[in-house]
Amino acid sequence: MMKMQGITIRWCLALLVSVVLTACSDDSKTSEVEVPRGPVAFEAGDECHVCGMIITELPGAKAQALESRSDSVYKFCSTQDMLSWWLQPENQHLQAELYVHDVAKTPWEHPQDEHLIDARSAWYVVGSSLQGAMGPSLVSYGERAAAQALADSKGGRVLSWDQLDLAVLQELASAGHEHAAAHGEQLQHQHGVAEEVAEPVQHDEHLPAVDKAVEHAADAEHQQH
Repeated sequence: MMKMQGITIRWCLALLVSVVLTACSDDSKTSEVEVPRGPVAFEAGDECHVCGMIITELPGAKAQALESRSDSVYKFCSTQDMLSWWLQPENQHLQAELYVHDVAKTPWEHPQDEHLIDARSAWYVVGSSLQGAMGPSLVSYGERAAAQALADSKGGRVLSWDQLDLAVLQELASAGHEHAAAHGEQLQHQHGVAEEVAEPVQHDEHLPAVDKAVEHAADAEHQQH
């Protein structure tokens, strides 16, 4: 009887040790997944993953995505370029950290890397008169109050990350076309250049980068339905 009790006790102890070791191993794996890598620096010569423009040569909030599974880093010259990339269905399954500049804490013309914040917790102003790399911009802030202050002074409305969708991208693209057309007319008047009738162009070959991304996302969403 005593022998059986001894065997039972040893078996229980072995089982307890096994459970503890397994739990520690699982906790270690979980912590490795949950610990964020954090944002990386924008280097001279970095090109936008969407449009190919040199990121550091352009004004406005920049963005980046760090893909956990492959350790890939994607950098963007504007917040809307990152949004257009993220909204594409093939990217929705990615486990990625997303970062944008907090415009309240860094110069608009030359945003600083130390003021990159989590894109998912940021607030965004769409429809303001502030111009960035792609013209009309999706302006990012760490605090809602700061975003609202910009909207009050320069127009637009404040949105959370979860409210950013394809309609917002289309709105920005449309505003970009209007801004480009108005700027072109202004230059023509300044230099006395007569407006010429433009030749028709192929739509797909001359779309701006954001427009192509919007069209790509819209086509993919339509195919899914």
